[in-house]
Amino acid sequence: MAKRKRRSRRKFTDEFKQEAVKLVTLNGLTVAEAARNLGIHPNVLRNWKLSFEADQEDPTLTEDERMEMARLRAENRRLRMERDILKKATAFFANEKN
Repeated sequence: MAKRKRRSRRKFTDEFKQEAVKLVTLNGLTVAEAARNLGIHPNVLRNWKLSFEADQEDPTLTEDERMEMARLRAENRRLRMERDILKKATAFFANEKN
């Protein structure tokens, strides 16, 4: 069995990332279109966009408010996960009765 050659990760400058995000936010391109034009995977650009948006959060929020938002987001994620588990369990037991 031949070993696969590992691809090295490409490095992008912060300036390149910001310009890529601007293609989506200012020029109105979709993430997929902009990524295709730049020769990168759409998920990479999507992550850059999310990171850029997180850095641009409302500066009027206090540190306590930011902490509360982070706590609520984490709780929201946990509750969604619990809901999904319960949905799957309900479907499983409903099918088991038949």
